[in-house]
Amino acid sequence: MIPAIATHGPVTCLSVTGLGEPGGSEHTAAIRALYTVAAALGAATGPLEGQWWVEDERPGLEVPREQWRWHVLLPLPAVPQQEGALERAREQSRASGAAVDRVRLVTVTEGQCVELLHEGPFSEEHLSLKVMEEFMAEHGLVVNGPHHEIYLSALDDPAPRTLLRQPVRPA
Repeated sequence: MIPAIATHGPVTCLSVTGLGEPGGSEHTAAIRALYTVAAALGAATGPLEGQWWVEDERPGLEVPREQWRWHVLLPLPAVPQQEGALERAREQSRASGAAVDRVRLVTVTEGQCVELLHEGPFSEEHLSLKVMEEFMAEHGLVVNGPHHEIYLSALDDPAPRTLLRQPVRPA
């Protein structure tokens, strides 16, 4: 587990924002809405991503998971250029019962980040995050945005692979 510094420019994504634990009903509904709208757009997407933060003085992992805030994201390598394409996709998807009206088109620019590939269960991510925190301290870097995860395998994979990314700036 060796962290690296990388720079990430603008990426256009479908996004849903919410509150609650990973895998909870709110989170699952948001993911379903993203994939439903992406299918209606006929758009190719990158892997599912999530940005996580808490609005609390405590470190994020000490805050109850039902208080976690998030954006779930589906990157769009080719952004639909037709005006109104997203609204038409939402309209076409409404009958699915998914919360498609919550899906927005956003551009994410993180700049300088520390990244680390975590291989293993989500319950062990705290070990990888500690390695990243130590790396940031050694390099005089501090957090500069929400924690970001890119799910390189299915969320229910017994041996998941997750790229952990933390936007940073000099201390």
